[in-house]
Amino acid sequence: MCGIAGIVSSRASVELARSMARRLQHRGPDGEGTWGEPGVALAHRRLAILDLSEGGHQPMVFGSQVLTYNGEIYNHERLRSGLPGPWRSSGDTEVLVHLLEKQGKACLERLVGMFAFAAWDTREQSLLLVRDRLGIKPLYYQLLPDGIAFASELKALLVLGQPQIDRSAVRDFLFHGYIPAPKTIYQGIAKLPAGHTLTWQAGRISIERYWNPSTVIAARNADDTVQGLDALLGMVVPEHTLSDVPVGVFLSGGIDSALTTYYLDRPRTYTLGFDGGARSEAAAARRAAEHLGTEHLEMTAPLADFAEALDKMPALFDEPFGDSAAWSNYLIAQFARREVTVALSGEGGDEIFCGYPRYWSRIGGRSSVFNRSLARYLPPLSRLASSMQRHAYVGLPAYAAALGGMTAQQIEPLLASGWREPEYDYLWFYRQYWREELSPLAQLRWLDLNTDLPEGLLTKVDRTSMAHSLEVRPPLLDHRLVEYMLSVDPQVLVDQRRRRGKLLVRQLMQPRLPPGHLEQPKSGFGLPVHRWLQRHPQVLRSAVARLMDRGVLQRAVGLEFRRAWYLLVLDRWFNAFA
Repeated sequence: MCGIAGIVSSRASVELARSMARRLQHRGPDGEGTWGEPGVALAHRRLAILDLSEGGHQPMVFGSQVLTYNGEIYNHERLRSGLPGPWRSSGDTEVLVHLLEKQGKACLERLVGMFAFAAWDTREQSLLLVRDRLGIKPLYYQLLPDGIAFASELKALLVLGQPQIDRSAVRDFLFHGYIPAPKTIYQGIAKLPAGHTLTWQAGRISIERYWNPSTVIAARNADDTVQGLDALLGMVVPEHTLSDVPVGVFLSGGIDSALTTYYLDRPRTYTLGFDGGARSEAAAARRAAEHLGTEHLEMTAPLADFAEALDKMPALFDEPFGDSAAWSNYLIAQFARREVTVALSGEGGDEIFCGYPRYWSRIGGRSSVFNRSLARYLPPLSRLASSMQRHAYVGLPAYAAALGGMTAQQIEPLLASGWREPEYDYLWFYRQYWREELSPLAQLRWLDLNTDLPEGLLTKVDRTSMAHSLEVRPPLLDHRLVEYMLSVDPQVLVDQRRRRGKLLVRQLMQPRLPPGHLEQPKSGFGLPVHRWLQRHPQVLRSAVARLMDRGVLQRAVGLEFRRAWYLLVLDRWFNAFA
């Protein structure tokens, strides 16, 4: 895993590109490289994982292609066998640059892996930016008056100057808990959406989606589906251990990480536990590790390092990001990095196997005159009002409320007038992926895979792990596995009466895990923010006061406010970057 940056502009220089890449040193501490010609400069920070020799140095040049690349292509050896060479390395970067020279964008459908890269074509004088199918790896770009710049993280583009804040992005952050692609917190800087390419040539850009998986449900019985899933997992998960450096696995008390661990041969596993025990999954993970025969290590973290978490968040994400579980990810990545450079995780299992409570909660089914009345008349920022607002919705607004952060009815009275917009469409991001023709559960799964997964969950995992130069790979998001599960009717994955999901996975793993492991309650790694704020109410009061002084908020909130963490994060981001 690496960090990439570059610029196509009259102001482009190797020195400028190098300055951008050095802000990404945490993504690639093992080396740096640059390439340039008049008007173009590309840079790379290397985290050496495949082919640790100088043969893997980037940017890499072959024919007319100059490549700076971040990611892993797990089938690169098979792809190499079909190419003539000549070869100077044994890694995946050289295979990719040969494919681009030979096939151009058409090669993307052959890649199995996670990646974000930029390729400059010296013959066509064009730049190609690509982000992997599920959005595991990030890529940002900025259109310039006479060109374009790009980077793995926002902080590298800020070398070119800090643009004005996009005030609509603040509304989006409060609504989602993240800023959805293509927006960022800054005007003029954009995220390339997952599964898309961007081509720049002579001042013109073209953005296209190159991955459009089918959602057609296949005619298979449950036993055949489980057997197919077992075979696919047995192939996919080991492929994701491809590495010339040590590899570990994040093991929690849940199903997905145990599923991932099962298909590996005695891996090293790492668990994060918490002082106090109530929210800790360490004991369940320990039992699973013993049962699966792993080399297991666990770390116990203090439960209330909230102040340190808030201090570090702005530099990690470069823009407001509201998932408090990011701190837990940060700590487990820090722990694992002492021994390994690559870690596998179970991210994506809840999305493809329908594991979130929202899959069995009858979204939109609780809307009634009574709930709608309460939503209208209760104080909008209270916890009860927040709950009633969500229960009042039907259709897409109900799905969005199940996935999102604050409601529009909360945001509008909270923000000062200069930060609001009449008739703002808070649902614009979800509308892009709303599929009326799908069944309700399939609609929700499609929304999950295309919205909160790349922009929320995978952003969290990437930034918190790469802060420690640790590459995290989610094998459950291998596109072959995702496509297979999209062909499975989600109705066979969810038991709404018993309020549980992942039924086929449970059937597959029941005899393979310790007794009772599949019955563990889903707890996650979110921090007990409300409890902490009750002990330290001045933290919220001070943050809200600063936001009011800045003219962002027009009113205060109390400790009962359900999304207080969002305001704490927003305040810390303004303190660091505004």
